[in-house]
Amino acid sequence: MLPDCLSAEGERRCRRLLAEATARVRARPAAAAVLVPLCAVRGVPALLYTLRSSRLAGRHKGDVSFPGGKCDPADQDVVHTALRETQEELGLAVPEDHVWGILQPVYDQAKNTVVPVLASVGQLDPQSLKPNPEEVDEVFALPLAHLLQAQNQGYTHFCQGGHFRYTLPVFLNGPHRVWGLTAVITEFALQLLVPGAYQPRMDFPWRSKG
Repeated sequence: MLPDCLSAEGERRCRRLLAEATARVRARPAAAAVLVPLCAVRGVPALLYTLRSSRLAGRHKGDVSFPGGKCDPADQDVVHTALRETQEELGLAVPEDHVWGILQPVYDQAKNTVVPVLASVGQLDPQSLKPNPEEVDEVFALPLAHLLQAQNQGYTHFCQGGHFRYTLPVFLNGPHRVWGLTAVITEFALQLLVPGAYQPRMDFPWRSKG
C-alpha cells in the first residue's frame, strides 16, 4: 500500500488533489515556506527532516524542521522560496517540476503564514547530503510506515499563564522528536499520501483558517 504514493498514479492523484489549493495559495504573500521532501530510502517511502543548528538564533534552534525559511523579496513565489532554502540548507537542488503542490498553510505563534510545499526528491541517501553547518546539524528520514504506527504518535498540550491554549500532534521514537508546526505539516502530508491509513488521535481545533 505505502509504495503506491511513489507511483506515477499516486503522484497524479496527489497533484490533482492539491491543484486547487496550489493555484489559490501560490500567489499569496507569506512569511515563510518549507519543502516537504518525499523520498525513497532504500526503496522505502519516507519524509526528509532536518535538525536545525543549535548555533542559530531564535527559539527554534535545535528543533526538527523541514528545510525552508523566510520568503525573500527576490523569490518569485512560495514554491521558489522552499526550493531556494532547500538548496541553501542541504545542497539539494529540487527541480520545480518535482513539486506536487502546496499543502494546507499553517500559522506560527505570531500568526505568520508558513506554506508547506510537497515535492518528490526520488531515491535518496540522507547521509550523502552535505548540509550547511551554519543552519543544519543533522539530516534524517522517517519512513511513512514509522510515522503511521500508533505507538509513534502522540500529542502535546500547550498552556500559557496556567491555562490550556491548544494541542499539537507529535511523532516519537525516531532519532529526534517531531513536534510543533513540523508535526502539523507531517500530519497533513500523511493524510494526503496514505489516505485512510492515518487517523489523527485528536480533533485538533487549531486547524487552518483556510
